[in-house]
Amino acid sequence: MEDEILTVDEVAAYLKLAKKTIYKLVSTKELPAFRIGKFLRFKKAEVVEWLNNKKDN
Repeated sequence: MEDEILTVDEVAAYLKLAKKTIYKLVSTKELPAFRIGKFLRFKKAEVVEWLNNKKDN
């Protein structure tokens, strides 16, 4: 099964954060992301794992 790919808008909605916060987390390499051209994309499984790690701290 392929991993679901999310946009910045979708990640912001999923985490209930502002897009600005998502960009900041990516720029500090805290939130895993990758680029396709000029666009940021996220693997949903990595976002969920990141969130679970945050809850454990």
